[in-house]
Amino acid sequence: MAKFELKLPKMGESVAEATITNWLKKVGESIAADEAVLEIATDKVDSEVPSEVSGTLVEILFQVDDVVKVGQTIAIIETEGGAVETPKVADVAAPIVAAIEKTIEVAKETVVPADFSTSDKFFSPLVKNIAKEEGVSITELESISGSGKEGRVTKEDILKYVGSRKLGAGSQTSQPTTPVAQPTTQTVQPTTSKAQPVSVNGGDEIVEMDRMRKLISGYMVASVQTSAHVQSFIEVDVTNIVKWRNKVKDAFEKREGEKLTFTPIMMEAVAKALKDFPGMNISVDGDYIIKRKNINLGMAAALPNGNLIVPVIKNADQLNLVGMAKAVNDLGNRAKAGKLKPDDTQGGTYTVTNVGTFGSVFGTPIINQPQVGILALGAIRKVPAVIETPEGDFIGIRQKMFLSHSYDHRVVDGALGGSFVKRVAEYLEAFDANREY
Repeated sequence: MAKFELKLPKMGESVAEATITNWLKKVGESIAADEAVLEIATDKVDSEVPSEVSGTLVEILFQVDDVVKVGQTIAIIETEGGAVETPKVADVAAPIVAAIEKTIEVAKETVVPADFSTSDKFFSPLVKNIAKEEGVSITELESISGSGKEGRVTKEDILKYVGSRKLGAGSQTSQPTTPVAQPTTQTVQPTTSKAQPVSVNGGDEIVEMDRMRKLISGYMVASVQTSAHVQSFIEVDVTNIVKWRNKVKDAFEKREGEKLTFTPIMMEAVAKALKDFPGMNISVDGDYIIKRKNINLGMAAALPNGNLIVPVIKNADQLNLVGMAKAVNDLGNRAKAGKLKPDDTQGGTYTVTNVGTFGSVFGTPIINQPQVGILALGAIRKVPAVIETPEGDFIGIRQKMFLSHSYDHRVVDGALGGSFVKRVAEYLEAFDANREY
């Protein structure tokens, strides 16, 4: 008999940890090679961890809701002799398991009791311990504005809060010790106060948000509180695009094995515009602007359960229309099937959302942090329009749509935000109806 350590696999460059959401196998059950053993969740994607070997699950080292680092051993699988060449593991399995168990016990002792388990926010064990030692309640902890990744509260944040509280400031940010006149706009600052309770009558149904909906809710609120959202709208004549797609879509599908939708055509135009206006392909980190080298386009996709996810097309500016169509279809299909990998949603530098899919003419989308812009594609409609010709102006039927551009006014002014969406429109209107795909 040999023992194999099942480790949390690497799931992408920026994914360092995952939360165990469900064990699909119990201790004592048989496992086939490549069979899923447990389900995990990162901050955006749920996925399964398969076994690399066949054998019997003999030990589970982490429980549901535990956060596990990439590379950590999460279970021990006993294999038939010679099935897996792991002599070192077999020789020292007992001490390793004992050490792991001891580590787990120590970790359990250092973790704050379930006082903070009622919170939907993630707090590290260190932050929880500091909160416990300093008598910081869950309500206070949730009110602290985090400076870490995705708004997480860091050690420095809570120590700053504790220090200011001891000085009598009573908030998570240090206040001047001398009276200072406050501006009248103070009331529009993001508030961290609890929402007012909602009354419920006998005919109402109460349904708890699922994990992903809670995450989305947190992201949306954090984005509105972080970025100064402003919008620009522009109407685009896409008659040539509609005619061209109708002409080539059957041949395209036959030759490429892919359906040709309007989305890859729009994404191609956005990628070109981002090359023209690199000031839209940036991120904000405090007082610093990060100019992104690659153009990675996020495409918001609705899941069957009604939730939203944003898979990313990496290096979108390097794809031709065929490559873009394949990337769009692949990510869209895997999103619907729940087969996206954690890395598929990482690294986006700008996002596009197609609100026209649901019949909306235009919308005001919320920025996907830490990006600074998001473009909404409205529904394509037949409308009467003025057509300018050398012989004069005429009224005709044209295919038109609205582009709605939301951008972060902290770093993107109206000139840049408006010029960018105008350039996207220019690329779409200049589309060659006779082009080859």
